[in-house]
Amino acid sequence: MRHRTGLPRGLRAAGTVTRDRGTGTRLLAVFLVAELALAGTSLLFALLLSRAGWSPAEVGQPLWPLPLLLVVPALVAVLVAAGGLRLVGGGPRPGRVRREWAGVRRDVLVGAAFGAGGLLLVVPAAAMWSAWTDGGGSAAGHLLDGREPGLGAGIAIFLTVWLIAPIAEEVLFRGVLWRALEHWGCHRWVVFAVTTAAFALSHLEWQRTPLLVVVAIPIGLARLCTGTVTAAIAAHQFNNFLPALATLLTGFGVLD
Repeated sequence: MRHRTGLPRGLRAAGTVTRDRGTGTRLLAVFLVAELALAGTSLLFALLLSRAGWSPAEVGQPLWPLPLLLVVPALVAVLVAAGGLRLVGGGPRPGRVRREWAGVRRDVLVGAAFGAGGLLLVVPAAAMWSAWTDGGGSAAGHLLDGREPGLGAGIAIFLTVWLIAPIAEEVLFRGVLWRALEHWGCHRWVVFAVTTAAFALSHLEWQRTPLLVVVAIPIGLARLCTGTVTAAIAAHQFNNFLPALATLLTGFGVLD
């Protein structure tokens, strides 16, 4: 059986997926293992830094290890996901990762357009959420609150939040998990809703969960309309640029 997106041909780079519950189940296992690898690497790295006497919450500590704490687990998760996809993904093994994740320039442009359009939704939602929580911010923002990270660490944190974190998150949620649900034969809007909720809840920042759902909407729509994770990555990176810049400027005391 074939599962079609029902979207216009011009916006469908990978619109047809063979229903195969076995492949879907295996890809779900890949997603869970990658998530466990992310959590386990984060915990291990944090323990190693703690043994070395470093704590991200302690004022006066250097912040250069923070980008490593964010980047290394993300890269491990992506490598686990890529390896799992190559082993158990659908279709012929040669070129599996490229088929699943590669996109064309049009996908990047469409994703950026969804990211830009999504700001019309995300910015008012963020303002309302900030007022509701009395200016509460993200976990990374709280770590930098009132602390100057230094030029090198500050730029590294900015690039991580802007470029690297979106790649890891999209590969997992709108790459592996999305494809697993498609192989199960789930309706495209069910896939959209499940991956959106999973993305928001995975941050474990319960106060920010409603805002993260809003943030995920244009990103998921980019994935839905193009059929590629490349568009979702572009939308996510576009969305993360302003928060990453604000986090950087707040760390250097430019913004309150």
